[in-house]
Amino acid sequence: MKVSARNQLHGTVTKLVKGMVNTEVDLTLDGGDTIVAIVTNKAADSLALAEGSKAYAIIKASWVVLTNTPVSGISARNNLCGTISDIVDGLVSTEVDIKLPGGSVITAIVTHESAHNLKLEKGAEVCAFFKASTVILGV
Repeated sequence: MKVSARNQLHGTVTKLVKGMVNTEVDLTLDGGDTIVAIVTNKAADSLALAEGSKAYAIIKASWVVLTNTPVSGISARNNLCGTISDIVDGLVSTEVDIKLPGGSVITAIVTHESAHNLKLEKGAEVCAFFKASTVILGV
């Protein structure tokens, strides 16, 4: 299956917390960074998720919010900081690739104005935020 989401990050399930309706899944990426996803229990069962199983975290680039300073007190479970490895500045939107400490790359699409206001440029340190409920898991 091919999907249009730019972020398709491979990893290993390292933790599962099953609730009444949803399951919280920690996916440790091949480079060591961790993404948290919230999926329904039925989805977790259908995917046969278990600690040690392999999976992909799929996140649309437009769901990723950027900041150039670390932030605390935010409800987004995923807060990954890294270095801008590539940037394509368009008239309306800017595509930003962030290399995480473990080597994985996450892409964000932000407005041109936001990229300008944040002074985003290659080599700059940024943090990417996205909610656990926006992470789609695949196997």
